[in-house]
Amino acid sequence: MADKEETMDASDRHDSPPSEKKNGRTSLLDSGEDFEVLDEEDIDDEPPPLEDAGGGKGNNTDESEKKNADTDSDPPGPVEEWLDVLGNDQLKKKVLEAGEGRDSRPQKGQNVKIHLKTCLKDGTLVEEQSDLSFTLGDGDVIQALDLTVQLMDMREKALIQSDAKYAYGARGSLEPGVPPNAELSIEVELLEATDAPDLELLPPAEKIALASHKRERGNVHYQRGDYAFAVNSYSIALQITESSSKVDISPEEENELMDVRVKCLNNMAASQLKLDHYDAALKSCVSALEHQPDNIKALFRMGKVLALQGEYTEAIQTLRKALKLEPSNKTIHAELSKLVKKHSEQRGAEQAMYKKMLGNPASSGNSSQKHRAKSSWGLSWKWLFGATAVAIGGVALSVVIAARN
Repeated sequence: MADKEETMDASDRHDSPPSEKKNGRTSLLDSGEDFEVLDEEDIDDEPPPLEDAGGGKGNNTDESEKKNADTDSDPPGPVEEWLDVLGNDQLKKKVLEAGEGRDSRPQKGQNVKIHLKTCLKDGTLVEEQSDLSFTLGDGDVIQALDLTVQLMDMREKALIQSDAKYAYGARGSLEPGVPPNAELSIEVELLEATDAPDLELLPPAEKIALASHKRERGNVHYQRGDYAFAVNSYSIALQITESSSKVDISPEEENELMDVRVKCLNNMAASQLKLDHYDAALKSCVSALEHQPDNIKALFRMGKVLALQGEYTEAIQTLRKALKLEPSNKTIHAELSKLVKKHSEQRGAEQAMYKKMLGNPASSGNSSQKHRAKSSWGLSWKWLFGATAVAIGGVALSVVIAARN
């Protein structure tokens, strides 16, 4: 394509499964293949066995009771019980080392920094990061982290067990290397939580980088079939690009922000189409075209939305405009041909229905014309005959009068 606009996941190769890379991108208009929804099988995890509290029988009873009493009097240590985060036994959290208390817990929208160690269920190390930073609640990381870090105290160390549904799902991941449908065991230490930066005071370069990061995360969600999460990430990126600025911004930086904005709108429209949110998808396409009237992706998706809404005439006009901008694009050719054929078939069916309802109006029209022609000739002959009769009568009357004279 002329503008070389990247596809939905061109910038997220680090988090795409092998099948995505192998298939490639046959058209820049296609934002990725149709993916199946992540599996939602219930997998029951057995809780860790309870340890023996000690104590025997017979003569050791008193000593055992005394030992237990001494144990109870000691200050409480780290919590050993598992917390079922979602109540479905698929995401659990256990405190390994207590933190600074509930008042120190981070809030949604804050930037947090954690130490992360991820393993498969059999103990195989997947990755370890000493200072992973992300915005809590924005979908920047897997759901297992986004949901459980909110429940951690500052400086707390916790162990998280997650079903694949809240990790890398049925598709797995290339980087980090996670096989499909893999359950994970994650060790997390919450190191820091700070308020998000003021967008109005953010330097343009940092604003562009932040918006691009959110958009790329949306691409990851899209490729995994998590279209609602993708829409959320694109919405956050749009808010960043549309925020006002109290610092100077150059025309080049303004254009970069505009480019990110249009890409977000295009990708959001693609996600909304997957969710069957046609009105929202149309609105996203219209917004993209307001910024770039000749954006082929926006025109193509707008044509698809209009067709799905039954607006075939407008859809055909929109696709023809896109094809005029890029005549060699086979994807637009195919979509336009399919739509023209469908529209023609629909018009034929409507015409047949109208003829049936009106009783063949064409035949009725011909009969009416013949009837009018016949009536016209009849009227002419009657007029001619009457005029002749009057003339003959006049002559006869003149002859009679002359004879009498």
